[in-house]
Amino acid sequence: EVQLVESGGGLVQPGGSLRLSCAASGFTFSSSAMRWARQAPGKGLEWVSTIVSGGASTFSADSVKGRFTISRDNAKNTLYLQMNSLKPEDTAVYYCVKGPVGAFWPRGQGTQVTVSS
Repeated sequence: EVQLVESGGGLVQPGGSLRLSCAASGFTFSSSAMRWARQAPGKGLEWVSTIVSGGASTFSADSVKGRFTISRDNAKNTLYLQMNSLKPEDTAVYYCVKGPVGAFWPRGQGTQVTVSS
């Protein structure tokens, strides 16, 4: 059974930073591309970033490019999202998702990120 457990969210001021983590189990993590997605209040799920299985290539939405960095540690079965220069519009529940494209499933339970002064 695929299990994805996000952590690291919280309340941060505009311009601040957070690092999200996603602990993966139940599948061969090192063979799977992974994504981060987010859902802002009252909106649908939005793709944020993708990383290929080996970590050599990453892709990010224009809205976060240059501010967010996706990475992974295949030895620890863990996915990361380093978020810098956070803006109020980054406020959302952030999800770790297995697979590079398509439906946002399977995904974890999410971690709340709130950017506010």
